[in-house]
Amino acid sequence: MMGLGWRHPHHDELLARKPPLPFLEVHAENFFAEGGAAPALLLAARAHYDISLHAVGLGLGSAAGLDRAHLEKLALLTERVDPRFVSDHACFARVRGPRGWQHAADLLPIAFNEASLQRLVSHVAQVQDRLRRPLLVENLSAYVGWADDTLAEPEFFNELTRRSGCGLLLDVNNLLVNARNRNELDPEAACREWIARIEVGRVGEIHVAGHARVDGLCIDDHGSAVEDTTWRLFHFARERFAGAPGLLEWDTDIPSLDRLLAEVAKASTPGSRA
Repeated sequence: MMGLGWRHPHHDELLARKPPLPFLEVHAENFFAEGGAAPALLLAARAHYDISLHAVGLGLGSAAGLDRAHLEKLALLTERVDPRFVSDHACFARVRGPRGWQHAADLLPIAFNEASLQRLVSHVAQVQDRLRRPLLVENLSAYVGWADDTLAEPEFFNELTRRSGCGLLLDVNNLLVNARNRNELDPEAACREWIARIEVGRVGEIHVAGHARVDGLCIDDHGSAVEDTTWRLFHFARERFAGAPGLLEWDTDIPSLDRLLAEVAKASTPGSRA
């Protein structure tokens, strides 16, 4: 089962054509308005497809706490749409300083230690209580880290899911980006080891996307076709996690809908070349 990230250039065409897809994923914040064209469009899609709400603004790991207004908007959207999944990222985004609240407008990495884990568990629990459903939490592509990490990242996510009851949204492209930026001798093997350390039953969805290489750095830009290595990791994860549904993300330099649908079709052919 492979869904598609539904982006603005294909809003009208996809609804007109209604290609056979198990679900569509949208960025939740784009549909927070309670009236107007955007919510009407999403409800029109909901009449034909299951919907996954992928949020980017909760800042679940922020020491400053959750943005209650943001959570309330997500809850109201969830009630209107009744999505298949609701997800966000293991990151921080907000701080409170002398000038009040400040938002980074980015997904910033958290430390992998007990204090960070407890904070994330608490915030995930608050979100799930308000949404009245489990949340999926995505592993991050990160370009910096913290010196006080004491837990390996897979163990961190195993504990998060165990203590909070949430699921993991496993982004295999993010794993590969991080492994290459760490200059792993065998990035694919490092990613397979990471995946193998996640407990069976913890993964609710798997993301794939393309990334760019700029001046020796891998950038998670979702702006190209999924490469062979990422597809191999996807199929490895699908085998381990009992066919967890996949999702193709393509957010920059978005090609035609036919190109996206052809890319989605590769998910069902493990031996194909991406």
